[in-house]
Amino acid sequence: MAIDITISEVGPRDGLQSIEQIMPTDAKQAWIAAQHAAGFTEIEVGSFVPPKLLPQLADTAEIVSFARTLNGLQVAVLVPNLEGLERAVAAGAHRVTVPFSMSETHSVRNVRKTHAGMLEELARCATFLDTLTDEQRPVFGVALATAFGCTLEGPIPEDRVVRMAARVVRLGVDEVVLADTTGYGNPAQLKHLATGIWGTCGKDRMTRIHLHNTRGQGLANALMAVEVGFTALDASLGGIGGCPFAPGASGNIVTEDLAWLLESMGLDTGIDLEKLLAARALVQEALPGQPLFGFVAEAGLPKTG
Repeated sequence: MAIDITISEVGPRDGLQSIEQIMPTDAKQAWIAAQHAAGFTEIEVGSFVPPKLLPQLADTAEIVSFARTLNGLQVAVLVPNLEGLERAVAAGAHRVTVPFSMSETHSVRNVRKTHAGMLEELARCATFLDTLTDEQRPVFGVALATAFGCTLEGPIPEDRVVRMAARVVRLGVDEVVLADTTGYGNPAQLKHLATGIWGTCGKDRMTRIHLHNTRGQGLANALMAVEVGFTALDASLGGIGGCPFAPGASGNIVTEDLAWLLESMGLDTGIDLEKLLAARALVQEALPGQPLFGFVAEAGLPKTG
């Protein structure tokens, strides 16, 4: 039976990139295998960035190779540029996302490119992908980062986000991802932004959203996202992670809490909550001293029947 909402686990990438501890490769593999066993069909397993910048993710190619052995799992990665995309394709990633910050200040800080430079880079990426066979080509996405606001630049004009979304779609990307990188967003803003982008680009080009809980609005925003029609939501086990190049951008949505919310509403995520909490225990053991967040894990699953 088809699931209603896909929860894409981003902890092995967005979670690990922002903490100092470097999780051993075998522990990452155990984490990914445990969430796959819990019913996850998509996991963002790493990022192809220079190891000197994010040594936490230096083993991404090895992790992709392992994750591809898990039956039915869509293996997703983040890449900052064409070089990273080429490495992701060589490793065999199924889904590749390039972050394109709607805040030019953050874009320069994050990937060292202005908006004009990022549009050129995305065009190069699209040209490269056109040389691949269907079997080689991953799904190509662009995340509209800091779309709701930026800790470096402040409010982001909505018309800029809509305009940039339209421009990247014209370049040939498969999808755009609405991303609240700094946790600025609120449900009304989310609905308005999504409506604007869908009206310009078409609803089929934006079905997923990346939210943070930095200011406590993560689940409220997730609920609005589901109500207006998003069918894929990013979340991080234990709520770990954030953007290391955006001050204060901590706090991904807690996977366990999001899964419980959706399942309690009668929406099928395909996730076994008990197995998900067991995966959390593996991550906690592999990251001693690292705080994990989440109300469901603290309170426990309620009795049924």
